[in-house]
Amino acid sequence: MRRFDLKVNGREVRVEAPPGITLLAVLRDYLGLSGSKEGCGKGECGACTVLVDGMAVDACLFPAAKAEGREVTTIEGLARGNELHPLQEAFISEGAVQCGFCTPGMIMSAKALLDHEPHPSREQIKEALSGNLCRCTGYVKIVQAVEKAAEALARKNQGK
Repeated sequence: MRRFDLKVNGREVRVEAPPGITLLAVLRDYLGLSGSKEGCGKGECGACTVLVDGMAVDACLFPAAKAEGREVTTIEGLARGNELHPLQEAFISEGAVQCGFCTPGMIMSAKALLDHEPHPSREQIKEALSGNLCRCTGYVKIVQAVEKAAEALARKNQGK
């Protein structure tokens, strides 16, 4: 076993786990953060997407050891108490969620985009989500939800 000292959703955590464990396994199996899903285990579906230092990564391929000393953000870390993140609100209001399996990864990829590019074009949104697969929605409502969230975040930031 190996000790991992991580910062997850703003909280310092220590985990004793096998040395070669993935970040996804630490998050789900040791920290109980089940929002990120293992879809393919090969980095092809994006269901496991989390942010590491603000960059979207496939947690199923990302070694937990590489996350030490870095900021890890999961879908559970987006809401502030009972207040959902604008991306979460937009996915709900736009009907961009059907089965919900891909939703956390989609939202985290979209967050990485909006943190970097607050006013993305539709093409930039599609590119940012290109590593996330959905078998239910056909992507139209997902792209619309990201556009709506970008507008909401812009309004929110103007009010500061």
